[in-house]
Amino acid sequence: MHKDLKKILVDEKKIEDICLKLASKINQDYKGKKPIIIGVLKGCQPFMSDLLKKLDLDCELDYIVCSSYVGASSSGFVELKKDVQLSVKERDVILIEDIVDTGRTLKMLEEIFKTRHVKSFEVVVLFDKKAARIADFNPKYVGMEIGNDFIVGYGLDYNENYRNLPYVGILKENIY
Repeated sequence: MHKDLKKILVDEKKIEDICLKLASKINQDYKGKKPIIIGVLKGCQPFMSDLLKKLDLDCELDYIVCSSYVGASSSGFVELKKDVQLSVKERDVILIEDIVDTGRTLKMLEEIFKTRHVKSFEVVVLFDKKAARIADFNPKYVGMEIGNDFIVGYGLDYNENYRNLPYVGILKENIY
């Protein structure tokens, strides 16, 4: 375990099990369809990579970059830094995100994609931190609900650190 962590919250085996469970649901819901899967960078990268390997459907991939955090706190403002390249009009869109906490970013993205006349729009998150929710947003596919701890690892970061950990842990308060 990394020295800056209080404890490991989700180990590699549990992450793999979550990916299998989510992929099974997505495979059922999108059977015979060809969705565009859009990752919200940077945090989605390990989760999206592992989830994609378990999907048994044709799909296209794209990425989007948003920012709303400064250090450990939400700025309250969501900035779209990089938009998708593919046309999403009349397409099924699945957005992949590492975590939903305040819900502001995902609510904003949902509104943006609806104005682009998508056929459908759903969100897959590894973690749902409902205790931090401000915006009225609930993803369809949730890997695991968690408490209001500050977590890092497996794509989740604090000031760009810890993304490479193969598990998710709770960061010690004195670090942030």
